[in-house]
Amino acid sequence: MVKSENGTKKDIAALRRIDPATTVIPFIAILLLCIMFVVKPEESTNTLTAVRSFLGDTFGTYYLVIGLGVLIVSFWIAFSDIGKITLGRKGEKPKYGFWTWGAMVFTCGLAADILFYSLCEWISYAQEPHVAELGAVQDWASTYPLFHWGPIPWSFYAVLAACFGFMLHVRGVKKQKYSEACRPILGDKTDKAMGKVIDILAVIALIAGTATTFSVATPLLSAALTSLVGIEGSKYVTIMILVITCLVYTFAVMKGIKGVSWLANMCMYLFGALLLYVLIFGGETRYIIETGFTAIGNMAQNFIGLSTWTDALRTSSFPQNWTIFYWAYWMVWCVASPFFMGNISRGRTVKQVILGAYVFGVSSTLISFIVLGNYGLGLQQKGKFDVMAFFEQCGDLYQTVIAIISTLPLHSVVLVLLIVSMIAFYATSFDSITLVASQYSYRQLKEGEEAGNKMKLFWAILLILLPIALIFSEGSMSNLQTVSIIAAFPIALVIILIIASFVKDAKNYMDEND
Repeated sequence: MVKSENGTKKDIAALRRIDPATTVIPFIAILLLCIMFVVKPEESTNTLTAVRSFLGDTFGTYYLVIGLGVLIVSFWIAFSDIGKITLGRKGEKPKYGFWTWGAMVFTCGLAADILFYSLCEWISYAQEPHVAELGAVQDWASTYPLFHWGPIPWSFYAVLAACFGFMLHVRGVKKQKYSEACRPILGDKTDKAMGKVIDILAVIALIAGTATTFSVATPLLSAALTSLVGIEGSKYVTIMILVITCLVYTFAVMKGIKGVSWLANMCMYLFGALLLYVLIFGGETRYIIETGFTAIGNMAQNFIGLSTWTDALRTSSFPQNWTIFYWAYWMVWCVASPFFMGNISRGRTVKQVILGAYVFGVSSTLISFIVLGNYGLGLQQKGKFDVMAFFEQCGDLYQTVIAIISTLPLHSVVLVLLIVSMIAFYATSFDSITLVASQYSYRQLKEGEEAGNKMKLFWAILLILLPIALIFSEGSMSNLQTVSIIAAFPIALVIILIIASFVKDAKNYMDEND
């Protein structure tokens, strides 16, 4: 009887630690949103599309200014006195080695999307009238992917990782929430309505962003599997893949950071094997390297122009359809990935975190686009395989990617490697998100304390249920992607607030230590 009472008291105490605002409210909000998509798909699609069009068309400059601004500020912070601050005790050594830390940095975010888009993004740009206006497809279809997945989107992760790392490891903040990072400026308002709104918005954006990511690249997994085993593709195959992915990342997240780091390392080895195979055995080694080298130079030479072009006359709406979309997409993911990066960065200086994220994150991303993207582009440009004609005929980007892979020697082996790599990437991204979301659900956590396994399991299941439910409605998938873009509008303001709060608090910290 005494044991039972003690168990009940512990359960009640555990429940009291949970913050309903960041657990129950976002869950209900997303659930109602999904019901709206299913019950009234046309009306909800029209409404969301109108809002997205309004934000992208009217406030496009807003997204572009924040993107370029955060990049500039990140370098200013890194090379200022703030960059010398150690995230932890003064003189403390990094908790993780550079390779393990870098592997977790790269895989905690959009790694699965990076792998998917590396294979096919050049196809979309080759069809764009704006690319034809700029010059040869050879030059610009290989350049734009590097720009849209390069320094600016990674700057969001890099600088926010430093902000959250300072909050967690220097100030020892127990409330691991978005709003808490704004306390140096918001003050007591952090504990009131404004802070609650920031946290609820952050969790809703996180859930919408995860479902968006699953909706983008999972069909490629399904197409690869059906092509490999010779079965007909269906929604149930996609659901099976999602369930397998869920099992992998749930197992890893239950092991805590150790499980995540092990999976991240495995991902990088698989990823490296895939890239090396395509580079060495694809027969386009020289073309891939030379085109990639030229694309990097082209991006560097035109970087400011690409970053600030708004297409004021809307001759092609290219920045609205692409650049602004990508900046917003990465902003939504800033709710989780930088928090995780900051958490694993104990012992590193602010400068090491920011520059390390660029070195490992940007370089890995660019190598992926250069190798995988330029292989397909080379087939097209050299007349070995008319990729564009195949795509126009079938109208399916995923089948087009499978057709490109089929040109490789022992392509079945490549398909297996692709499937395993993408599942591992998904699992690594979502176990890091599950860790952050589960910690977000508590009112406060002690330094080094992780969320309970029940809370991890709750978020692991929740993150996979929405994509599974939405598979049965393609319109709903599109709608949820739009929700992610809309959510980025207020999140961008919060990002600015967090960076400003960090700079203010870091300067106070330096004054205190002086």
